[in-house]
Amino acid sequence: MISVTILTKNNEDTLDDTLKSIQDFDEIIILDTGSTDRTLDIAKKYPNVKVHAADFYNFGQLKNKAARLASNDWILSLDSDEELSEKLAEEILKASHELDANAVHAFTFHNYFNGKHIRWCGWYPDYHVRLYNKNETQFTTAYLHESVDAKKKKVKKFKHPIMHKSYRSIDDFLIKMQRYTTLFAKEYQGKKKSSFSTALLHAGFSFFKSYFMKGGIFAGKEGFIISVYNANTAFYKYLKLEEANKECS
Repeated sequence: MISVTILTKNNEDTLDDTLKSIQDFDEIIILDTGSTDRTLDIAKKYPNVKVHAADFYNFGQLKNKAARLASNDWILSLDSDEELSEKLAEEILKASHELDANAVHAFTFHNYFNGKHIRWCGWYPDYHVRLYNKNETQFTTAYLHESVDAKKKKVKKFKHPIMHKSYRSIDDFLIKMQRYTTLFAKEYQGKKKSSFSTALLHAGFSFFKSYFMKGGIFAGKEGFIISVYNANTAFYKYLKLEEANKECS
């Protein structure tokens, strides 16, 4: 049996679609870090959902906490803006009794912006390990890019995709940029040097890489917006790091 775990905070716009896509799973654990919108009301509509509360401190640690709250050993970790395709849900449930505890399982992600599946800017192909046995491994606890620790594990891939609908508006870009740049500065404070010129160089290279090297130029206005977003994220994360380094010097 598989438990699905989800972290939430004010995700009323996406959570219902996520929960509909996993309504046939035995157990869904939601670990909420302080929602003030309709997120919890939406969660309570589903009989297979169990809601728990926690203070936010670290994504990886919270995902491990959610896994410990689950009654099953196998954990499928989803974000609140991710949906299983119908075929993927069937594929996982069919395989659930034959899973290898010494393996972790990865999925291809279809990332969307403006309702379009973005195949450029480094957004595709995109694979992440999300299904694992909690007795054998867990999420790393870095501030950034937490992931299932797949060291010394076989990585098996499922065929069908997870649909990731993280960016529905420009506000979503700005909210994620604020969060990501702050976590970057916290992660590397005192460990990595930074300056205004460093921030400029990283921003310029980030745009060039995303728009030209990763094919954003072929993705229309969405490719340009994403590339500008990547450049701004690089710029502000190094500016924030410069500030953070001054605080600890």
